[in-house]
Amino acid sequence: MLLKLTAYGVLSRGLLSGSVTPTRPAQRSDLRGHLPRFSGENLTRNLALANSLRSIATEKGVTASQLAIAWVLSRGQDIFPLIGARRRAQLAEALGATALSLSSADLERIEAAVPTSAVAGDRYPAAHMAHLESERQ
Repeated sequence: MLLKLTAYGVLSRGLLSGSVTPTRPAQRSDLRGHLPRFSGENLTRNLALANSLRSIATEKGVTASQLAIAWVLSRGQDIFPLIGARRRAQLAEALGATALSLSSADLERIEAAVPTSAVAGDRYPAAHMAHLESERQ
């Protein structure tokens, strides 16, 4: 049996696409305004990680979104990134990631710039985290 995995949240709810910035944080009326990763010091730390990825993307002549999608695609042929797009330009940008080839050096650099352990804050509030099977160790 071939197992397939759908990776969602690839763009971290706007952190990597640039829709959340220090001057345009998620509002309380927005779902993200209620999530720990988008609050206070967690947001500051996570935006710094996004900027690290953005720097690598700029050097490669792509967007941070494309680099993030390409990284997910590099994880294996059985992993499919789920990308939301409200506008055609966003869809075109996301599809551009499929043409991006990442070397092992690129992958190492990305993983060093944005280590999983450096992400600040839980994905959801504690009450919701307790019900997520995917978040249990």
